[in-house]
Amino acid sequence: MKTMAALVRSPGAAFTIEEVELDAPRDDEILVRIAAVGVCHTDLVAQQGAMPLSMPAVLGHEGAGVVIATGAAVTKVSSGDRVALTFRSCGRCERCHGRDPAYCYTMPALNYVGARPDGSKAIRQAGAAVSSNFFGQSSFAGHALAYEQNVVKLPPDMPFELAAPLGCGVQTGAGGVMLALACPRGSSLLVTGGGAVGLSAVMGGAHQGCAPIIVVEPMAARRDLALELGATHVIDPGADTDLAAQVRAIVPNGVDFAFDTTGRPDIHAAVMSALAPKGVLGIVGIPPPGAPMPGALGTVLMLGQTVRGIIEGDSDPDVFLPRLVELWRAGRLPLEKLVQVFPFAEINEAIAAQHRGDCVKVVLEVGSGEP
Repeated sequence: MKTMAALVRSPGAAFTIEEVELDAPRDDEILVRIAAVGVCHTDLVAQQGAMPLSMPAVLGHEGAGVVIATGAAVTKVSSGDRVALTFRSCGRCERCHGRDPAYCYTMPALNYVGARPDGSKAIRQAGAAVSSNFFGQSSFAGHALAYEQNVVKLPPDMPFELAAPLGCGVQTGAGGVMLALACPRGSSLLVTGGGAVGLSAVMGGAHQGCAPIIVVEPMAARRDLALELGATHVIDPGADTDLAAQVRAIVPNGVDFAFDTTGRPDIHAAVMSALAPKGVLGIVGIPPPGAPMPGALGTVLMLGQTVRGIIEGDSDPDVFLPRLVELWRAGRLPLEKLVQVFPFAEINEAIAAQHRGDCVKVVLEVGSGEP
């Protein structure tokens, strides 16, 4: 079928909205009419050429919309179901059977390479293959092919534009604190970076009952929003070069948990100096190639500290995304305060606005989602 998609033709190039040809769903595939899709930092990393996929490519991995067709082997959803799309896992390996699909043994092959596992690509243009299947969806498009492992049904009252960010950014931030770090009530939490993932971590920390919750963010508007969402303290990293001292002025013994969304080695080093004994640093921000593990090994050993990477918040989407929807319904996950909606055709302008700090989380309105 023909559909419109946002293509990136070469590393660093702007997105262009063009018509492409999308395969009909295979037996294990689900055709979704995309209503809304979030723009995640990982999409922009891939746009710059830092992912193992060839270009041109269709990216996008926070899609939401309506199922309009399913392959013969699909039983989880049917035509007309409202769904959110998330990362893909195999559903068969030990990690998946252990309800730990974010660490599926085939995660890289299923999400990052721009093709099906058999090497085929689901999108073409003028007979030439276009990289597809990004995170098992490539949802910067009017339609996307997804799979049972990466679709989650949505209730009728969940708006598509708020459901879309659940697929990656929100589940990464909230899940990072609620699931991966599992911060107990009364524990101290430091969040470095006040973008969509960091602010989702703040909301997760507030839900967990963390206190204090400290956010480090250079943009004043985002610091203000962090306080509105549950942070107890905010720090402007430009105001003082000694970040660890600023944190210890609030928590003299150091923080129990830290959650980094920046990927910056200098921030990692400062955070390690602000960790309490047995403190844990969870990292979700993508670091530069070759970045070393943070912290002096002797200090980490002496203080019993932990440094760990976190993928997708350690989420099992079938379990955690419905939980996030319930928190939204209860007013405890006010996604409306993060999201700004832009027309799909304005994808490049929307990304520029996010870079400037004009908005926190860009969601692109693609269509109604109705067949």
